[in-house]
Order: sequence, then C-alpha cells, then structure tokens
Amino acid sequence: MKPTLSFFFVFFCFSTLLAQTDYYYPERGVDWETRSPREAGLKATALQEAVNYAETHEYSGPRDLRRAILKGFEYEPYHEILGPVKKRGGPAGMIIKDGYLIASWGDIQRVDMTFSVTKSFLSTVAGLAADRNLIRNTSDPVHEYIWDGTFRSEHNQKINWSHLLQQNSDWSGDLWGLKDWADRPPREGGIDDWKNRKLVEPGTVMEYNDVRVNVLAYSLTHVWRQPLPTVLKTHLMDPIGASSTWRWFGYDHAWTTIDGYKMQSVTGGGHSGAGIFISAEDMARFGLLFLSGGSWNGEQLISEEWISEALTPSTPNPNYGYMWWLNQQGNRHWEGVPENVFYAAGFGGNFIVVAPDQDLVMVLRWLEPSEVGNFVREVFKAL
Repeated sequence: MKPTLSFFFVFFCFSTLLAQTDYYYPERGVDWETRSPREAGLKATALQEAVNYAETHEYSGPRDLRRAILKGFEYEPYHEILGPVKKRGGPAGMIIKDGYLIASWGDIQRVDMTFSVTKSFLSTVAGLAADRNLIRNTSDPVHEYIWDGTFRSEHNQKINWSHLLQQNSDWSGDLWGLKDWADRPPREGGIDDWKNRKLVEPGTVMEYNDVRVNVLAYSLTHVWRQPLPTVLKTHLMDPIGASSTWRWFGYDHAWTTIDGYKMQSVTGGGHSGAGIFISAEDMARFGLLFLSGGSWNGEQLISEEWISEALTPSTPNPNYGYMWWLNQQGNRHWEGVPENVFYAAGFGGNFIVVAPDQDLVMVLRWLEPSEVGNFVREVFKAL
C-alpha cells in the first residue's frame, strides 16, 4: 500500500470514530434487533417519509432483468447475456443506526441480483489479499503476479493493482471473448475509431468498464489460488453472520485452471449476467462491517488501513476510490450530505450507503438510480 496525505486523513477520521462508537452486531440466523426511531434519536415522521420516498420511486426498468439488461446496454456491440440472470423483486431496503434496525420495507430476505455493488465486494477481496501480503503493495505492477500473457503488452505492463481497483488502467485486450473496447463505448464515433484509439497512461483517466473489472477478478483468483466466492465466504461473509443464500457467479464459460483444479472466474458486475446475488440483510451486514472500520464484534476482519486506502479519492475521479463511490466534490456529489459518506452502487438502483459521522447504513433495492441522493437527504432530515 502507498500512503498519501488523503490516506492518513481518512485513517485518522476512522480511528477517531471507532474509538467513540460501540455497535450492535446481529448474530447469524436471528431477527435483526430493532430500535424505534425515537430510541435511535431520529424523528419518526421524517424517517417514514424517507421510506415512503423509496417505496414510491421504484426503478423504472422491467422486473424481468434479462429485458432490462439487454435494453440498458443495447448500444454495446456484440453485447449478450453470458451468465445467470434472475427476475427481481420490488422496492426493499433497510436503515441501520448504531447497528440496530430502525426501518425496513419490502422483502429484505429476498435474494436478487446486485450488479455493480459486486465491485465493492471484489475490491474487498483484494484488501483481504493485501492484508495477508498476497499482494505486497497496490503500486506493484500486476504482471509481476500474473505472467500468463494477460499483462504482456508494453502498455499493460504499466498497470498496477491500484489502477485496476480505481478503474483507470485502460487495460487493452479481451477476456472470455469480450473486447475491452466493446464495453460501454462512447455513443459518438464509430467502432473502428474506438477500438483503434490511442491508449492513455494508466492512472490518468477513469473509465467504467466491466471487462477490466473482470480482469481484476481473474487476477485475484490466481493470486488467491482459490475461487473468490470461497475466499469471501471464509474470510468475511461467514464471520459477519451472513446467510447461506448469497451466491457469486461468473460467465458460463469463464473457467481457469489453477493447481490442477478448474475454477470459475467470477464477474464484478451483472451487465452480461452473473455477479453477486444477495439479500438486503446480507448487504446491510457488509455495510455495517465498513461502518465499523473492518471490525465485527471485536474481530478485525479487514484492516483499517485497507479501508482508508480504499476510500481515498483517485486522481482522475475524486468521487471514486477502490470500487466505492465517494461523496466528494465532483460530478457525483450529493449536496447537503457529508463528504465522508461513501457507497456501493449497482444497475437498477441497488445501493449500500455508509454515513460514518451519523453511524448509519442504508441499503436500497430497486430505487430509481437518479433518486438516491434525494433519498439520503430525506434520511438526513430525520436526524
């Protein structure tokens, strides 16, 4: 890891917060302990208005997510469904204060696709690797770890782990038959212009691109020498008491062989299918882990240093860290909401929002994506 001034500032803020906060951590298989809004120090009427807002601003896309995906990415050349897809439920969510459940709506135990919320889980698997020195430093070139040709070219040899985690690597190539240039291309210009463009220096331009995210997942699979769902389950989801219902899928044909074992390389999103399928309750546990600085009921599962690094704004995009969105000044800033709020976000309006100063976690399923900032402001009115 490469410390910066911003890194130390975020680390100081988290350390100070953790010294002052004692959270409730729900046990596996039991009902989440509740507190009334009044007991939690919130205004009940204002909080109910926030819940009503979430319930009445459902994602406008069809509940048949196969149709929603094909429509949402129809401008991509050669786009198709390559992994599992599941019809979604209706609006659902949870609001957690100090670890206690103070509001919920919809079916919070229903397992649904979560799309790019998966990316925040994926970056956390990288953090688990860094904590165990499987990745010595995020500034290390990835080709020092992955020597099979994935990072062979002159350009790709410059790419380090931070570049992949911040989505500013401009990795060039194809993975599982998908071309990097065919993933979310600019709407103007032809295919030939885009696929033959000049590559930019890694670390200088952020581009949201699932092929490159899946290159990160593939690389981490080889670093861990295990399927990433196994890593996540063993080191994180089981210790935080998550249910047995969540799944993490890859494309149907995305398999690699390590130590003689055939393993699926999972995806970091779902815009061609796959990704993490999970309930709102298990998402809330993951959010609570990050609210508490990586500690769960006294056990440090992921280091505070990693969380601080993951929440440090990248140079090309101040609203993005290691696959977490940051409420810093920039194009994704929510006015009236503290700048240290951070969140995971996925297609169709899936969110895990963490507000450290307020000891809040908000989980949203199938909220119209453009309305999330308004929802968070509604919650803050209840404080």
